[in-house]
Amino acid sequence: MPARNYGDDGSPFFSLHREMNRLFDDFFRDVDFPAIGRRGWAGGWPQVEMRETDKEVTIVAELPGMEEKDVELSLQQNALTLKGDRKSESEGALYSERWHGQFQRTIQLSPDIDPEKATAAFKNGILTVTFAKRPEAQSTTKRIPIGK
Repeated sequence: MPARNYGDDGSPFFSLHREMNRLFDDFFRDVDFPAIGRRGWAGGWPQVEMRETDKEVTIVAELPGMEEKDVELSLQQNALTLKGDRKSESEGALYSERWHGQFQRTIQLSPDIDPEKATAAFKNGILTVTFAKRPEAQSTTKRIPIGK
């Protein structure tokens, strides 16, 4: 009987497990579902964080392995769109779990932002976009004390 190649450990279960993971990865990539991360559904790529103060709104996006020239930002009707293309660095790799390809992510922003006062910076794979709030929006926040 000829020898079977099931993978590094010789187990047909390991081989089946690896193949099932590959099928699920291909399915989610092809139908443009968000990736599954260590903490469950990632909610989209790139991962973003939004912070708000009385004076500004800041969006920080993680774009590892990318450069400023690979990313495009646009704002339309208070929706910020991040668009780009992450090139594959693993040409000729036998196996890769690294993501590459085109992406687009749109984030709805508050009507309080001033689109004319936006700045963007890109450093070490981190994109930071900051919008100043309109002066009238800055003065509408009023703290209400809690007490007896």
